[in-house]
Amino acid sequence: QLTGTVVDYGKAHSEKCNHSRYGADYTGRALIDSFSSEEKINLLGHSFGGATVRMFAHIMENGSREEIAATDANDLSDYFKGGKGDWIYSVTALAAPHNGTSAYCISTDDVPVKEDETLFDSVKRKIQNSLSNMIGSATADRDENKAEWDNAAYDMYIDNALEMNKEIATLENTYYFSIPCSMTSKNEEGVWVPDESRMESLFVESSKEIGAYTGYTKGGFYIDESWQENDGLVNTNSAKAPMFNASKDFDANNITKGVWNIMPVYEGDHMSLQGGMTKNNDVRLLYAEHLEMINML
Repeated sequence: QLTGTVVDYGKAHSEKCNHSRYGADYTGRALIDSFSSEEKINLLGHSFGGATVRMFAHIMENGSREEIAATDANDLSDYFKGGKGDWIYSVTALAAPHNGTSAYCISTDDVPVKEDETLFDSVKRKIQNSLSNMIGSATADRDENKAEWDNAAYDMYIDNALEMNKEIATLENTYYFSIPCSMTSKNEEGVWVPDESRMESLFVESSKEIGAYTGYTKGGFYIDESWQENDGLVNTNSAKAPMFNASKDFDANNITKGVWNIMPVYEGDHMSLQGGMTKNNDVRLLYAEHLEMINML
């Protein structure tokens, strides 16, 4: 889409995951007129789009060893060759599950059953259906028998997200920003509860589950109380910065390249930075101010 070319998932990746190598053809429909080290771009990604643009920047700089090894040099996409990290000026992740979400890890123990489905299973199904709808346009044309783990939902699990984080470093000459969201507050019992009057109804039950949960992932990672604040789908803590990457709170007088600059927590649910679904939210000023700040760097 950026360069007006054919989507190439890579020879090695497509064979490993059992789906078509090539996707949509954007020839003649590039989003921008030019894209280079002289005309850099700013990338913004909402939700799993935050992980997507982070991976994109990583491959732009480092390429893909797997694709280089598996593909004839004349057939290898320039994208997988790397060396183009300086084409990206900044990366901004919006309500992104950098480290996954505990919504996929919550125990079903002692949860009441309703119509042969636990409350947790019902919430989890709604979350997964919502996520599938959000990314449906990107996966609609994929092969039905592709690998089960080759999708965004797989990396919403904390263990899988952390493994991915170990492979993705920030680029030393690129600015990184995260905008986490929260629409919960801690009650007298120490549990984080949603503002049901303002949160999308889709996320209310999952927000309650996340806000009260502590426990271990299957991989042994402990989800403590710092993970309870949330936006209905993503833990606020997870949306701040990827583990294993350097990060710091945003300081207008010290905006550092190669480090995640964590913006103040935005008061909103998971869809608020998209303008909302049924709860309209005007975010034009937020984006205008954010881009103005980037343009002044």
